[in-house]
Amino acid sequence: MPKRSRKRPPADAVRAAFEAVEALTDDAQPKKNPHAVALGRKGGLKGGPARAQKLTAKQRSESARKAARARWKQEKEGR
Repeated sequence: MPKRSRKRPPADAVRAAFEAVEALTDDAQPKKNPHAVALGRKGGLKGGPARAQKLTAKQRSESARKAARARWKQEKEGR
């Protein structure tokens, strides 16, 4: 007895054509706009230092304490 394919062909001819073209031109990831990537990176590089400069010493300390608690909590739960 011949093995049967598990995937059924689409009933719609247009959908079948679309899937055939997709299978032939399958790109792993769509190309990103290099200008948008550069702009996003530029903002990301500015964000951390700008936020740290804006916070008071007490606020930075509390934020670091909260982050440390979260890290230790994950480690304890992982055991």
